[in-house]
Amino acid sequence: MQAALAAPWRERRVGHPGCLLAGLALVAAALSLRNAAGLLPLAEWPAFSGLAAAGDMRAMLVAYGFLPRLAICLAAGAALGLAGTLLQQVLRNPLAEPTTLGISAGAQLALTAATLFGPSWLAAGREAVTLAGAGAAMALVLGLSWRAALAPLTLVLAGLIVTFYAGSLAALLGILHHDYLQSVFIWGAGSLVQNGWTEVLHLVPRLTAAWLLAVLLVRPLGLLDLDEASARGLGVPVRTVRLLAIAAAVVAAAAVVGAVGIVGFVGLAAPALVRAAGAHRFRTRLVWAPLAGAVLLWLTDQLVQTTAGSEDGLLPTGAVTAVVGAPLLLWLMRGMHPREPAPPDVAGSGAVRPWKRIWIVGGIAGGAVAMALLLGAGPHGWHLGDGLAAALPWRMPRVAAALAAGALLAQAGTILQRLTGNPLASPEVLGLSAGATVGAILLHYMLAEPGRAAVTLAATAGAAASLAAILLLARRAAFAGERMLMVGIAVGTAMSALTAVVLATGDPRLAGLLTWLAGSTYAVTGGEAGLAGGLAAVLLLATLLAARWLTILPLGAVTAQALGLRLPRVRLLLLLLAAAQTAAATLLVGPMSFVGLLAPHAARMLGLRRTAPQLVGATLLGMLVMVAGDWLGRNLIFPYQIPAGLMASLVGGIYLMLLLLRR
Repeated sequence: MQAALAAPWRERRVGHPGCLLAGLALVAAALSLRNAAGLLPLAEWPAFSGLAAAGDMRAMLVAYGFLPRLAICLAAGAALGLAGTLLQQVLRNPLAEPTTLGISAGAQLALTAATLFGPSWLAAGREAVTLAGAGAAMALVLGLSWRAALAPLTLVLAGLIVTFYAGSLAALLGILHHDYLQSVFIWGAGSLVQNGWTEVLHLVPRLTAAWLLAVLLVRPLGLLDLDEASARGLGVPVRTVRLLAIAAAVVAAAAVVGAVGIVGFVGLAAPALVRAAGAHRFRTRLVWAPLAGAVLLWLTDQLVQTTAGSEDGLLPTGAVTAVVGAPLLLWLMRGMHPREPAPPDVAGSGAVRPWKRIWIVGGIAGGAVAMALLLGAGPHGWHLGDGLAAALPWRMPRVAAALAAGALLAQAGTILQRLTGNPLASPEVLGLSAGATVGAILLHYMLAEPGRAAVTLAATAGAAASLAAILLLARRAAFAGERMLMVGIAVGTAMSALTAVVLATGDPRLAGLLTWLAGSTYAVTGGEAGLAGGLAAVLLLATLLAARWLTILPLGAVTAQALGLRLPRVRLLLLLLAAAQTAAATLLVGPMSFVGLLAPHAARMLGLRRTAPQLVGATLLGMLVMVAGDWLGRNLIFPYQIPAGLMASLVGGIYLMLLLLRR
């Protein structure tokens, strides 16, 4: 898998990082002067210190609001750029960023729990709580991957599992206590508003320490560009180097989370931007990526202040970062040639008797379906089969919807991971779920009480718009795997930014939408469930017919072309197939995708590595996880309900953690 985690493109110089960043910095500086002049006219700046000492309100706003916000913006952006560079180098994956290892999710869960259950813990400061949460999440990730010697693939998987698990717990608390967590929503979207220099003075020393540690590791980290055996042969203590580099990234990223909240996309975009601009060597990226992160966040924040009209607006900068970074990243990607890596373990021979294991998984899934239909909680306790005639019309559509959604997401995840050769690939990276969410949100603003049919139509339009943008932007690269991932992430993150901003406003019209966002089967009708089930079966058949393509593609572009595959057409057809599966599942139960990440990996860990067994096994596992999640969500806190998507994440996360520990 090491080759699969290498850089996504053959490098070609398309400029110089200094030129790119200088241009962006000039724009940011001009906006900064404009915004500063709105608080205190530039003609009065020579007397700024005297005005501040005299208590002039305008000067005070600049001294304790505007300038600290500018400083925290530069420091936070640099820290995230540094963290992203280190994680991408250590994990050998261009999609790695600070959120990959559960840092942000752990911090958000800790703050959410403290706000609800231990407000006194916040008396010592928010930073202590968030750092504790981030540290606990990172410790869990390291524990799950320690037996594998902190191998990149295992670290990535453990980080994603912890991220989804902690995020699901935080989302569950948000649904149950939405009215009490408005400040957490704003913090979670990354608000840079400051009222003094305290956070700056906390963040800068931690950033400096992390950067100095990274400088000390420049040579061994640079040798990690080689395969692991070669690096060991040159005397690199691989596990120790990885652990130290991850520690530096965690210190930098967790400090940012504690200071300003979760700022998305910068950790991913900054290293990619400088790489696209000509910084090919790791030591070069270590210098330019923090500067790129600082400039990118600086420019975004000044645009936010200009749009809001005042420095203290509540529009969270962290969520808007993708609006600036995504188009810039897509523009720079035009000058880069895609490279298709080959993951050996995806194309492996697999288990000796894979179909026996598939029958076992199928039997367990069948038992879960029977339990979901027959066993349930009621006003007078648990009942097995009692009142089945009355309960079945209510349970059957939900169980069928869970089965269909789990199957569709598992199939989409398997296709994407084999198509791209990247273990981070999952349905959400296509941006379709984010597009569907934006469509549904816009409809809720346009109509007071939109019906389910209208929401479905709006979500379909949003998903279609996302797919059209991805196809248009990835066409030039012949729909190469890594290019599609980066384009999908850029498009999806931009739309997710809009969602985060809207949720942070606390609009009461969106309270009910939180359940749909978490993946609920509550409102599914029998007709919709039957249609989705039929569609899942048809798409599975289509995927099995493409099994030869999915077997050959992981071998690399050269081998695939030598075996007669017309790569652009094959990639496009597989992308459309995965997009159809993702869109159908999203429209059915909402934009959740953890099953799409979990099921293919779980099938592979069970020894189902060949294409057809993995597809069937992943489909059954996806159905099992979703049905179990729906059943638990309906019954655990009856008469209240937990969305099936959240429960599926919690159940599936535990299962995948156990599989990792057994490796």
